[in-house]
Amino acid sequence: MIDLTNLNDLQKEAVCHKEGPCLVIAGAGSGKTKVLTTRIAYLIQSGVSSYRILAITFTNKAAKEMKERLLRMTDECDAFVGTFHSFGLRILRENIFTLGLTRNFTILDTDDVSSLIKKILKEKGYDPKEVSPSYIRNRISFIKNEMLSDEEVEKFFQSDLEKIAFDVYKEYQQKLKKNNSVDFDDLLRLPVMLFRSHSDILEHYQEKYQYILIDEYQDTNEVQYQLVKLLAKKHQNLFVVGDPDQSIYQFRGANYKNILNFEKDYPMTKVISLEDNYRSTKMILDAANSVIRHNKERKEKNLRGHHGDGVKVKYLRAFDEKEEIQMVIREIRKLFEEGYQKKDIAVFYRTNAQARVVEEQFLKANIPYKVVGSYYFYSRKEIKDLICYLRLILNPDDDISLRRVINTPKRGIGSASIDRLENLANLENVSMFDAITSGKELTFKKLILDLKKESENLSLTELVDAILEKSGMKQELEMDSSLESELRLDNLMEFKSITATFEETTGSVDLGDFLEEISLIADISEHKNDDDVVTLMTLHSAKGLEFPIVFLVGMEDGIFPHQNSFTEEGGLEEERRLCYVGITRAKEKLYLLNAKSRMMYGHASAYPESRFIKEIDENLLETEKKNIFEHTGKIKREEMYQDQDVEYQVGEIIVHSMYGRGVVVRFDEEYVTIAFPKPYGLRKLMKNHKSIKKVG
Repeated sequence: MIDLTNLNDLQKEAVCHKEGPCLVIAGAGSGKTKVLTTRIAYLIQSGVSSYRILAITFTNKAAKEMKERLLRMTDECDAFVGTFHSFGLRILRENIFTLGLTRNFTILDTDDVSSLIKKILKEKGYDPKEVSPSYIRNRISFIKNEMLSDEEVEKFFQSDLEKIAFDVYKEYQQKLKKNNSVDFDDLLRLPVMLFRSHSDILEHYQEKYQYILIDEYQDTNEVQYQLVKLLAKKHQNLFVVGDPDQSIYQFRGANYKNILNFEKDYPMTKVISLEDNYRSTKMILDAANSVIRHNKERKEKNLRGHHGDGVKVKYLRAFDEKEEIQMVIREIRKLFEEGYQKKDIAVFYRTNAQARVVEEQFLKANIPYKVVGSYYFYSRKEIKDLICYLRLILNPDDDISLRRVINTPKRGIGSASIDRLENLANLENVSMFDAITSGKELTFKKLILDLKKESENLSLTELVDAILEKSGMKQELEMDSSLESELRLDNLMEFKSITATFEETTGSVDLGDFLEEISLIADISEHKNDDDVVTLMTLHSAKGLEFPIVFLVGMEDGIFPHQNSFTEEGGLEEERRLCYVGITRAKEKLYLLNAKSRMMYGHASAYPESRFIKEIDENLLETEKKNIFEHTGKIKREEMYQDQDVEYQVGEIIVHSMYGRGVVVRFDEEYVTIAFPKPYGLRKLMKNHKSIKKVG
């Protein structure tokens, strides 16, 4: 039996709702994941076949968490639990031939799409200085996510740039078809088109998935909305969970009005509002409520806390951006004295441009940190090259991957040779791979064919080894003894950890399955830092996370809310929702900071206090009274640095107070880069910091 005793009355009501549409307005920290997973288990216990249940989330992390919880609650569960894109991929796989694809179709990622667009722009003679490839990519994505027909695009795309985008879009679609490829947007667009044109296929999936659950419904865009609406039309057993106050992805095409209009779409909807917050103190929640109530387009709710009153929100105003972060550091050191750990603390900022000064000051203060979202393992050149080899082995007709690696490492196949090969392929209406018949290109073709044959008898990890050896990638990096080449080789070796983990967890050595898996990963940032570090991130990256301590910096009009929001329709309300999300990430203590003067993009400007601070009830704030023209928040230099400049030599051995023994690999006037043993690796440190001691 499913244990419902750990649910409050409203959570229990949501879990036990069975037939018909249901809208759950789930405030921050109100236990929505618990409600979703318990409801799935409850449906199964009530006699619904798990095969009939479809549960959609927005991230692989959330899907994984739901699956793990379900496994603990049910003996067996065949429900589909995954992201929109993974569900769309399943539809494509099950209807390949109807959609005109073959089994080995390739999924292009963002970099692949950009490369293809640049190539088309060049072919058509457009100047990339006048026509931005990223603009074209965004317009193509807009066309697909809004499900626009060619007629609609011609009607609405009126400017010269938009007309160019449409011209490129048509050629782009032809190349995708020829290459037996799809992009991420197609994973959702194609299923909707399939359902609209094949009523029998739609009915099959409507019968298969009679109970549909959607997480974070406020973040759905048009194509996701249409997909859900088509699937739920017959049985109407649609259970959606979300919070209009946490819709912060309008710039990605999310439409928070989908959740506001849910009752119009499904008139028989039961609405349940979860307002009990199990994360934050009352002071923090009251601050969040006082800000968000200034938004007009929302569903009224008021979060209630279960962790006592807590302490007031601390508001600090600095002279400039450097002193602002020095204030953060000062407060962090106080928190350490109170017993908090570094991993308990997060610093949020509105834009990535603000991260530079935060990192600089943390380096000076010798406080370990990690920057979430700033580094993307799969975007590294060497990793992209390796993945393209794998794709080409799976699907030799993938011209995009072939263009990338046919001369990687260098084989004397220049761009002119590649262009000639492509022209020949176009004339003969075959793939570039099939068009290869002679020269150095033929040697490459034989390499891929040999690897393809070998792959039939190798594990994925062994195949990676074979590619690195036989392609010459490994040898090229080993011959170049530079630090950069060593790091690239380390990354390629690390990739084998990914294949080995995939093999271990899935039991599969199927190349197609593996490439699908890594194509669908949404959050693939890799951090080598130890676990106990302060976390730095943008507010958008913070959604879905929580920390005992949160610092919100840059709380100035023009910074946050962002200056662009002053002229965009609904912009200020979107920024206010972002502020609400930031505040509600804090569990125990919240700090709000700003500066009288700030250096941004090379210019010093004065910004007024953020209107969001003014919207917080005064009795919730503890404001530090100080003269902002005095630098009282500075950390004393003598506490951080040696008495005199220290000179280093490459290869010199040092000892660091936290990381242990290391070797100097490079240095400049301000910083020294030191290689430490695992798990620390390379660390860039302040050159004269007292934490560094020379050996001998």
